[in-house]
Amino acid sequence: MSTYALERGFLNRLLASVTTVALLFTLTSCTSQHSQSNNSAVASSNTKANPAEAKTRVLRVGFISSESKLPIRPEGWALKKGTLTPALKSLGITEVKFFPFVGGPSLNEALVSDQLDIGLYGDTPALVGRAVGLPTRLINQTRVGQNAWLVTKKNGPRSVAQLKGTKIGVAKGTYPHRYLMGLLDNKGLTKNVNVVQIPSADAKAALERGDIAAYPFAMGTGPMLVAQGFPVIDQAKDHQGLVGTGVSVVTENLLSRYPQLPQKWNQIRQQALQDIKANPEEFYQFAAQASGNVPLAIVKESYPLDLYPTEPFTPQGLKLLNSTKQFLADQKLLKSDFDIKDWQISNP
Repeated sequence: MSTYALERGFLNRLLASVTTVALLFTLTSCTSQHSQSNNSAVASSNTKANPAEAKTRVLRVGFISSESKLPIRPEGWALKKGTLTPALKSLGITEVKFFPFVGGPSLNEALVSDQLDIGLYGDTPALVGRAVGLPTRLINQTRVGQNAWLVTKKNGPRSVAQLKGTKIGVAKGTYPHRYLMGLLDNKGLTKNVNVVQIPSADAKAALERGDIAAYPFAMGTGPMLVAQGFPVIDQAKDHQGLVGTGVSVVTENLLSRYPQLPQKWNQIRQQALQDIKANPEEFYQFAAQASGNVPLAIVKESYPLDLYPTEPFTPQGLKLLNSTKQFLADQKLLKSDFDIKDWQISNP
């Protein structure tokens, strides 16, 4: 079976799952045992809507991480510095809780089941979710230019061309997945490799066993493995249009009750980013600790400050977002097409 067929099969199953969840308003099983525990944690903090909640509520924010308890971005920094929650009190929000997820598909499931209010994740799963009718609106692109590292097993392939005839792992439905798809397409290798689903947490062990020849890792993990001696044969940043963007989405349900939230959220983010740029070493110390005491050199390579745009949307960011959407549509990996402008919140 070709890689295209594998990918279409996976995403078609994902789309069917999310659509079913939306219709039944129940949460399907997540993509891993870890993400199931994430959803349980979110559910335990969730209070059913009631008249009193119109003035007071907890804002539930999901983000992608295998290690961090806070997102390594301005929003996480604002919470650490104690500026996030006070700035939202005027809207009636008294607490903000962050919940880590191992991948975008499981975060989508939590959004559609009303267990999250805001999602901070990669553009690919956000686009896939919107295409099946996930009721979200786009607040901003909090990262533009997310790199991915194509890492191979030790003593394995030393070039992309040498991947022909091999098995490659990937966490499907993520921004590194879109990078890998685009890379294989550009190199004419789409039908000559076997792409298999492997959660990022299991990828290193799979490489060490020789189960797979290569794996595209996201920020944080990629540079860490390279530092440990794993060869890297390609990076997303070396290809125009293959780097990812990180987006922030809000559910339409929450937006209907807090229409001023996107503007306030972006103001908080901009102020936090100004503070980060004024205190970069302190930010990197925070990033290292939040990642589980990762070496500073690794976090600096993973999270360069120019990754975070000052404005909610930039021409470069929107170009990348539209390019990713078009690629997914061309490969028939979106259930329906839509205009990014209709998804964006005007003047956020």
